[in-house]
Amino acid sequence: MSELQQILQAIKQFSDQRDWHKFHNNKDLAIAISIEAAELNEIFLWKTPQQSDKDFDKQQLEDELADILTYSFMMAYKNNLDIKSIILNKLQKNAKKYPVEKSRGNARKYTEL
Repeated sequence: MSELQQILQAIKQFSDQRDWHKFHNNKDLAIAISIEAAELNEIFLWKTPQQSDKDFDKQQLEDELADILTYSFMMAYKNNLDIKSIILNKLQKNAKKYPVEKSRGNARKYTEL
């Protein structure tokens, strides 16, 4: 079993033990991801970019990222999506949108390159 499969199994077991799967519809999982992402943003609120790279609670960062990833993995699992494949496919799409020669060193959107 791969590490990713072990993580998915642990998430599923945690949810199953609590009979929470009935609450994990696509709408609520998407909202949960959004809420957890907002909590991640809150860690850096009112900080300069320099402060945001140095002055934060690492445990809080870990917890919020874990929540985001957990809900994201749950949504992928619920919809029978292969996490590795969807990430690699998206990277391929982004490579076409953001060719190195046009995008290196800038943060412009692909429509502005």
